[in-house]
Amino acid sequence: MTPTQLRAFAAVVRLGSVKRAAADLDVSEAAVSLHVAQLRKELGDKLFVRTSSGLAFTPGGLRLASRAVEMLSLQDRTILEVRQAGGGRRLLRVATSALFAEHAAPGLIELFADRADDLDVELSTHGPREFESLLLTRTVDVAIGSVPANLGPTIAGTHFLNYQVVAVVGPDHPITKVQPGLGTLREQTWLLGPSATDDTEVFAGLLRRINVPEDRQRIFQSHAAALEEAKRGKGLALALSFAVSQDLANGDLSRVSTPSLQAQGAWSIFTLIQTQAPPAAAELTRFVTTPRATQAMLRGTGVTPGRFRPSIHVTLWS
Repeated sequence: MTPTQLRAFAAVVRLGSVKRAAADLDVSEAAVSLHVAQLRKELGDKLFVRTSSGLAFTPGGLRLASRAVEMLSLQDRTILEVRQAGGGRRLLRVATSALFAEHAAPGLIELFADRADDLDVELSTHGPREFESLLLTRTVDVAIGSVPANLGPTIAGTHFLNYQVVAVVGPDHPITKVQPGLGTLREQTWLLGPSATDDTEVFAGLLRRINVPEDRQRIFQSHAAALEEAKRGKGLALALSFAVSQDLANGDLSRVSTPSLQAQGAWSIFTLIQTQAPPAAAELTRFVTTPRATQAMLRGTGVTPGRFRPSIHVTLWS
């Protein structure tokens, strides 16, 4: 098997036809068919057959599809690592949930990267349910966020931090004068960050528990933007307690205290099992559990990507 053959077959699987695979790879359909035929001959498996409703893959074809993505990702990663090693630099690719990326990642990554002059960190945001796929395909080296359901045996997870969710409003909001029940809470305008749209996150779980109507929810591009609207008295926002502690102390926000709004979450770090994880990923896994790392994460959102040293490449993937 050659990388070219595997890349052609992976494109067929991903796009569902030889024609679309050829267009995606910018080669002829005959070239894609030749690569697939060579794989069929070498493996002794048809891999797929054409049906009236599209391509139907054999069990062997599905297994090859999974392995092809892993092998190609490993090849790409190896090429990158060799080039970087030649230049004397390392790259650590970190995927985080939107909530962690905004509130805790800046302090953690700045402190961790500052310990090594030869390390660049690339940060991207994803839903926790994507973590396993990203790690298995070697798209990222580390994933950080809430614990996804049904992690496979090749993924190692380490819990490192608990956090408390609080509901806040502007100091003059009418809801601060009462003890709101569920009906009153459902009638509020809810000012929410992007994590509220991910049903694996604690914010979304709290909204489901209260049964907040969708037409009462306003989703912002960041949690900080939602909090700014709350300060102006535009509605009720959910926040991490450590991220709004100063605003509460200054009187810019007031907490809505009711049992219905009590929630806690936890963050963990995930890598491939230790023998497969790159050294920098293992280093970050150890570092994230230290008191210095916890202190850096709890500093809040004051650290911006522009202050990272050495450089941090930030890529936001929806």
